[in-house]
Amino acid sequence: MEIPGTNTSNNLIFRDATRDDLPIVVSIYNSTVPSRLVTADTEPVTVESRIPWFQEHSPEKRPLWVIEDTTGKIIGWVSFQSFYGRPAYDATVEISIYLDESTRGQGVGTKALEYALAKAPSFGVKTILAFIFTHNEISLKLFAKYGFETWAQMPNIANLDGIERGLTILGKRIA
Repeated sequence: MEIPGTNTSNNLIFRDATRDDLPIVVSIYNSTVPSRLVTADTEPVTVESRIPWFQEHSPEKRPLWVIEDTTGKIIGWVSFQSFYGRPAYDATVEISIYLDESTRGQGVGTKALEYALAKAPSFGVKTILAFIFTHNEISLKLFAKYGFETWAQMPNIANLDGIERGLTILGKRIA
């Protein structure tokens, strides 16, 4: 029996995140901070500071899905976030995929991206953007594999521990 708001893909369960999931969502996010590869945050964030971000998501329009393995453990999350906050961009979203350290490099990111691409049209999404550090070659390759193209290069706009890093904006039209 399928639970509303839940979908299974390749032994992974994608379900709408609840407020009770926020601590693990934040923990997974914070686990990427030290790598200086995924986020421009240089210090861990708090659950309290992410409540407004969580509230910007909704199962009807801008989903935040947690990814569970077959044991029910949350091993990652995927979100669509409004781009630029203006009505004219309503059909454009920024995608984020974050994975638990124990699952990185095992194809979970691929499955998450496939899931998000398949679901995007049901939310009225026509364009998906991904903001990826230029030195994050693994993520750039993953998105390129699914037809994302470089739409912008922003050299040296982030300072991570005294090292300037660039940002690549990838885009894909899906409708």
